[in-house]
Amino acid sequence: MIDSELQTPLIRAENLTVSRGGQPVVNKISLTVNAGEILTLVGPNGAGKSTLIRALLRLIDCDSGVIQREPGVTIGYVPQQLEIDPTMPIDVRQFLRLGELSSEEDMKRALEEVGVAAVIDTPMQGLSGGETRRVLLARALLRDPDLLVLDEPTAGVDFGGQAELYELIRTIRDSRQCGVLLVSHNLHLVMAATDRVLCLNHHICCEGQPDAVTRNPAYLELFGSEAVASAMAVYTHHHDHQHDLTGAPIEESGHQHHGHDHG
Repeated sequence: MIDSELQTPLIRAENLTVSRGGQPVVNKISLTVNAGEILTLVGPNGAGKSTLIRALLRLIDCDSGVIQREPGVTIGYVPQQLEIDPTMPIDVRQFLRLGELSSEEDMKRALEEVGVAAVIDTPMQGLSGGETRRVLLARALLRDPDLLVLDEPTAGVDFGGQAELYELIRTIRDSRQCGVLLVSHNLHLVMAATDRVLCLNHHICCEGQPDAVTRNPAYLELFGSEAVASAMAVYTHHHDHQHDLTGAPIEESGHQHHGHDHG
């Protein structure tokens, strides 16, 4: 884990408040994300996680508070949802070029880094959920980001595929030493791949290292003891196999089997 006291924050927010209809969706939230660390925002649906992300990226206005970025910091952003007109034919190569001046070599390298090099000529509408999330991640990596901001990066992916994606995100952090700000509503899936956790329900309920957060009374009140039990089960589980992009385990012979033993 990175010692935050020795790091210059890539992005810092102080007392950030965002309201809708006169009610605070994000209420006086302060956080920092440092180079080389993964900070995960967790909370129930409607807790303000995506609103906080959009405010940090200055995609929406804040009522009050201060946002500071390290000068020159580059951000790669993966949104929670991707909307592509089904009547508009666009393949992965064309999608990666939208708004970017990336070379063919750079695009292939980014797709290879996220494990989907073979889909470069595939129509975006023909991708699986796991492939789509990886292509979105590849597009963010083309910016060579100092900070990756990932809003529910496993949306539309089943349990096994989600575990693989979170492991991939940790691998990218390790190789690039970039900061990662990650949003999830399932702490038990990201525990092993995060350094710090901030539990959000419009305000900060608790924060700290993953195992400490799952014992915090505020977390227990939000998610219940069953969530903690499942979190610890996944946190201590060691995979003896890999999954394909659909989440199905791959046996050593290369054949897939569909029985899970995750418990």
